[in-house]
Amino acid sequence: MSFPLLPDSVPVADDAEPDADALDAGAADDVERRSATVSAAWHGLRLDKVLVEMAGEFSRSHLQGLIEAGHVRVDGVVARVAARKLRAGQRVQADLVPTAESRAFRAEPLALAIVYEDDDLLVVDKPAGLVVHPAAGHWSGTLLNGLLAHHAGASALPRAGIVHRLDKDTSGLMVVGKTLTAVTALVRAIAAREVDRRYRAIAHGALNPPERQVEAPIGRDPRSRTRMAVVASGRPARTDIRRVAAAFDCSSLECRLHTGRTHQIRVHAASIGHPLVGDALYGGRPLLGLTRQALHAHELAFEHPRSGAPLAFAAPPPPDFAAAWAQISASPT
Repeated sequence: MSFPLLPDSVPVADDAEPDADALDAGAADDVERRSATVSAAWHGLRLDKVLVEMAGEFSRSHLQGLIEAGHVRVDGVVARVAARKLRAGQRVQADLVPTAESRAFRAEPLALAIVYEDDDLLVVDKPAGLVVHPAAGHWSGTLLNGLLAHHAGASALPRAGIVHRLDKDTSGLMVVGKTLTAVTALVRAIAAREVDRRYRAIAHGALNPPERQVEAPIGRDPRSRTRMAVVASGRPARTDIRRVAAAFDCSSLECRLHTGRTHQIRVHAASIGHPLVGDALYGGRPLLGLTRQALHAHELAFEHPRSGAPLAFAAPPPPDFAAAWAQISASPT
């Protein structure tokens, strides 16, 4: 199953248990057991190449993973070496566990913190640590999986109705569409900068002057594909930043997004010499009890996609962030 891109705003044999870090076997009813006898034409071929002949719908790398995880047997014995040469007459049996990607878009009941919900949309308060959308390393347990379990209509929507994202370790408010009409309207509103998104952040150093408007294009860092950066070839991005208080060589900040580029606040703050506390990717360090990036989506306001009524929400930050914020606010600047 694939989803279109949205505007801005990845049974085991009884006597052979797989290693603890081996490929997840998934649900038993998802696994097809396939067997074949090595023919004369296959004599001398590697085990992984024979599996390609047996199950060509899977990639060779995935089949190699099945071998390493103990899901393949030769003459009834678990075979874990992909390069093993086979002989004519040998019997190969493979439990064809689906790829992680193919299992990603599934309903998984999650305890969603729903701030508001009606027939058209819902607003959730995402905790830090929750991944929004399945991707490499996080094929399950995401917000998308929880939305698919929360309401039946999510399965018919692009990205289960998700119209913007928060990073895994960023907490706070997100709006999600429940109908295609609502999703389309919300996407357009975000693209037109009609959705007001305000964040709280804690950054290293005392922001001076206390109010900054950072307007700098953001794109993939040419030196590291895991990072974003201010680059001339990037997409336009604007963030308004205001210092609320300063102490401990830190500033508590209120930030308003005018665009929604990947890692926008984190990149813009680092670009002016004030990386977020705990944000190791962009130069931040743990401080004041915070070991993750100090960023919380605090306020969200927009017009209802069907009625046009104004909606506004605020969510208190989680305890770790709130404690650090309070320490700065209670100290003399």
